[in-house]
Amino acid sequence: MSKKTTIKKYIPNSKEKYMCAKHKKFFTEELLKWKNDIIKSNNLGNILNSSDDSVSSADMVDQASSYTDKSVELKALNRSRKLISKINSALQRIKEGTYGYCEETGEQIGLKRLIARPVATLSIEAQERHERDEKIFIED
Repeated sequence: MSKKTTIKKYIPNSKEKYMCAKHKKFFTEELLKWKNDIIKSNNLGNILNSSDDSVSSADMVDQASSYTDKSVELKALNRSRKLISKINSALQRIKEGTYGYCEETGEQIGLKRLIARPVATLSIEAQERHERDEKIFIED
């Protein structure tokens, strides 16, 4: 009988020193994996949809539908580019030693928030304040 060994995936915890080498390694790996997944999915999407470009339909509804699909695709690609930019910024902050600290207050963002949103640049409090201010500005 052979015992199955399960490798537990490391997850940063608050018992460790904040942004210690283990934390930085974990977030670097997570960010790089996320970035590679985005790049792979976008490349696959481009390959699958590149054949549509040469197809031209005489039907106006088909053309409109195709145009809408392309528009949605371009928006998704644009979101992906922005996300990759945020990931690159986060990786740079890890190198600089500023990753995990709020851009507004300088306080720790918190491990749970970073695990949920590795590109976060604001603490929950600062993010809520920012959203509140944005809402007030929009309503005026």
